[in-house]
Amino acid sequence: MALTLHELKASKGSRKTKKRVGRGLGSTGTTAGRGQKGQKARAGSSGHKRRGMRRTILSTPKLRGFNSPHADLQPVNVGELAEVYKKGDVVSKRTLFKKKLIASKQRGVKILGRGEIDVAVTIKGCSVSKVGAEKVMAAGGKIEA
Repeated sequence: MALTLHELKASKGSRKTKKRVGRGLGSTGTTAGRGQKGQKARAGSSGHKRRGMRRTILSTPKLRGFNSPHADLQPVNVGELAEVYKKGDVVSKRTLFKKKLIASKQRGVKILGRGEIDVAVTIKGCSVSKVGAEKVMAAGGKIEA
């Protein structure tokens, strides 16, 4: 007789039912599997302190929102580069800031693929999207880390 999916069963003793903690006297006994007194015996106790969350919880500001430590990248499209740069120019945070394509030299820059570029430029120190990189390379440009 062939074995079919609806006939499969786990071997005896291989699967154990989960202990349902905190469900009263009927199932597990007087303390419902939570031991004697203490913080963990009461409702509202969580395991965050044991699972590496303590530092995260303590370092997150608790009032009035907060700013992420990971600043967003400033987007610049290849179409904008084509309008401002000439053949052989170097595109960097410094030159983008001078040409007023980005607001800050401190934050990172990402070159995106919207628009067309026919100018061979060299991109230094900026992250580049996949489509943006393809368009710059097709125009004869280079991307350096």
